[in-house]
Amino acid sequence: MTDSRTPLVVVGDALLDHDLCGRAERLAPDAPVPVVHGTRRSSRPGGAALAACLAAADGRPVTLVTALGPDAASDTLRELLAGRVTLVEVPLEGTLSSKTRVMAGDRPLLRLDDGEGRAREATPQAVSAIAAAAGVLVADYGRGTADVLRGALAHTESPVVWDPHVRGRPPVPGVRLATPSAQEARAFARRLDDRDSGETPGLRTAARDARALVGAWRARAVAVTLGDRGALLSHGETPLLVPTPAAATGDPCGAGDRFAAAAAGLLADGALTEAAVQGAVHAATRYVAEGGARAVAVPDGPRTAAEPAGDGDTTADAVRTAARVRAAGGTVVAAGGCFDLLHAGHVTLLQAARRAGDCLVVCVNSDDSVRRRKGDGRPLVPATDRVRVLRALECVDAVAVFDEDTPERILGELRPHIWAKGGDYARTRLPEQPLVESWGGQVLLLPYLDGRSTTGLARRAATAPAPTVGRPT
Repeated sequence: MTDSRTPLVVVGDALLDHDLCGRAERLAPDAPVPVVHGTRRSSRPGGAALAACLAAADGRPVTLVTALGPDAASDTLRELLAGRVTLVEVPLEGTLSSKTRVMAGDRPLLRLDDGEGRAREATPQAVSAIAAAAGVLVADYGRGTADVLRGALAHTESPVVWDPHVRGRPPVPGVRLATPSAQEARAFARRLDDRDSGETPGLRTAARDARALVGAWRARAVAVTLGDRGALLSHGETPLLVPTPAAATGDPCGAGDRFAAAAAGLLADGALTEAAVQGAVHAATRYVAEGGARAVAVPDGPRTAAEPAGDGDTTADAVRTAARVRAAGGTVVAAGGCFDLLHAGHVTLLQAARRAGDCLVVCVNSDDSVRRRKGDGRPLVPATDRVRVLRALECVDAVAVFDEDTPERILGELRPHIWAKGGDYARTRLPEQPLVESWGGQVLLLPYLDGRSTTGLARRAATAPAPTVGRPT
């Protein structure tokens, strides 16, 4: 992606988010709670920091104005943001807020919150960044950054998108677009009318709330986000419903940030409000379908510039590679198999798969998985060596090893746009096809060279005559 789009300044409260992802297949014997095992821990920017990273992934320079301190969580977040956005810090009183989600697949089971730090005061650098901005997104998470910079935000002449939080104050008057969720709009509207009945948010309620908030906030427009139904845009009169382009299943965490970041960027580029909201709905739908906030997550642990060893656990590297390409707007392709005795048929398939996208992740059956599928005599080549050989191919960007009989679990972590298989599967519905299609991915069949197979190579090698003693082999 190039920096050809209008720069954006994101103002708001940064958070540090952690995910503990694993599988929950049974309950604990001592309490009726799920047992999560096989966990992988990852960290990512959250709050305004996530919104800034998502705006940067659209291919525009982004400056993040946020409160950070000398605490460990702030230092971790600085590392995660390095090279992604330009940081302008205001002082933080207390420690940076962070949250940890315990996940079973895409389903959150528990969230742990730490830190209650708040922005202490504005700085000249922060005020100058807002004054010079071509477009501003306020990602308010109720922790004070928007409050201490409220004067600068009220006087900027650039288009402002304000993503409010019920713990924060209303937007400054005159914002181009406010983007509350339906629940947030309902909560703000209740504050305007003490006689409110407390009805459940729906289209009629959202339309009424949006109209009320346009007037109360003196906003030029309010877009109430409705999850998988899209968004409702109001200028104060008859609202416009902007539906999602397709059903998207997956982790919706951060979808509101994706919506607001896309809308702010499009408005900064000069788009009309209706076009910006439509583009934001499409962006948020893709975001959920492609794995949500995990696209900007980084697996915890030592980080080095060197590639992991071919005989090590390469799954984390594969997930990180897929997330990086996805965050940059690229197409992730995955292919899978045993790849025992790599031959020309394998190479042809992998080269074609790589040409279909921007990176290729190869999912390889572990030794136990191969043994269950092929019998006790297989694999002929152990997984460590198979991984080394595959990683040596120019067309392969990363390799992940899975121990199950089918690759659904690892595909759920990678969420590729394309799952490539050989043309010999043309008459077979793959068991993983519904999973890939659930996030908008596609199964793609590619040509396969006839007459090449590991079984055939092994049989010919076993029946070949022994070489004559003394003659070269």
